[in-house]
Amino acid sequence: MMDVRRISSRLRAWTPLLPLALLLLGSYWLTLQVQPLPSVSKEVRHDIDFVVEDLSSTALNEQGQPKFTLSAKRMWHFPDDDTTHLELPRFVSPHADQPPLNITALSGKLTHKGEEVFLYDNVEVLRAADKRALERRFLTDYLHVIPDKDYAETDHAVVMLDANNVVNAIGMQLDNHTHIVKLLSQVRATHVSKP
Repeated sequence: MMDVRRISSRLRAWTPLLPLALLLLGSYWLTLQVQPLPSVSKEVRHDIDFVVEDLSSTALNEQGQPKFTLSAKRMWHFPDDDTTHLELPRFVSPHADQPPLNITALSGKLTHKGEEVFLYDNVEVLRAADKRALERRFLTDYLHVIPDKDYAETDHAVVMLDANNVVNAIGMQLDNHTHIVKLLSQVRATHVSKP
């Protein structure tokens, strides 16, 4: 009997700790059951955030005169890489003392803030005739334009056409301020004589 009383006495001494023990046991079990949520993928999506139809934009110089005009049939922007894409872009660089330089292409891309323009597919550069030179047309499939410098270049094949000549080359640098065009390599010219 003594053993039963002693056991009963000890059990009564531990009874106030029983709810705490059950709480600790329940917390441990709950911790084992709850799994952390799988990490959410932070994959950036390449989605368009805006589209503009029939765009025409003119940048002005310090005197408030047009520095260049960029127009396109359609423009759309991707926020993940901050690129702007163009359908049927047209770039015009007007000058008071010479005819404007007109550049067209099937597609194009602008970098952040439009500091550089990349034109692709059926790129045509037209420099109208003036007292210094005949009309010249340059054809290529890629052209890198830096509007603020009035400069364009390509490392692709180029065909230069005027009333008397057809010139093929690889690579071109066109400085519209100085009116200088450099054909970089593999230059081959054909003179067309007029009857």
